[in-house]
Amino acid sequence: MHGQQGTTLVELLIGLAIIAVLFSLGSPAFFSWIQNSQIRTSAEAIQNGLHLARGEAVRRNTSVRFQLTSTVTAACGLSTTGGNWVVSLDDPTAACNSAPSDIVAPRIIQSRSTAEGSPNVAVAAGQASIIFNGLGRVTPVPAGNIDIDVTNPTGGACATAAVDGMRCLRIRVSTGGQIRMCNPILAATDPQGC
Repeated sequence: MHGQQGTTLVELLIGLAIIAVLFSLGSPAFFSWIQNSQIRTSAEAIQNGLHLARGEAVRRNTSVRFQLTSTVTAACGLSTTGGNWVVSLDDPTAACNSAPSDIVAPRIIQSRSTAEGSPNVAVAAGQASIIFNGLGRVTPVPAGNIDIDVTNPTGGACATAAVDGMRCLRIRVSTGGQIRMCNPILAATDPQGC
């Protein structure tokens, strides 16, 4: 005689129940991972934009601006809470959608929209425009470090301990022009702390 082949309805239901339990246990961690990924993407993009502005200032031996903007359309304006950014030689207000050019004002080098990978992030910066001179230093010299905090309000509050939760990040530009990303909940003595 041949043995039975296939699965019974009871075995199928038990398998589905196990999958449902595993999914319900893993979904909060997955949601947190998505939030942290969007924060990191936006923070890295801002940091890369700052490095680009500083590098172009040194390469061209002239002042280059990094500006946080409300949008990257023709209706843009400088904003300390804008996650979009423009690197240019001139003020890009009302011209953020201009094509990159070394001749036509605002002489945009590069721009980025928050819609490119991090639509839910919130940015809070100490100032909307950071200008690097030909030596790669911030000009005019600020009174202290310039901080740009990146959070994700749709994900809840930032973690208060390094163990779990949403990890908000900070990009810090020193008065000398050094640019680094750090975790604001860690101590300043920690290499990853601010």
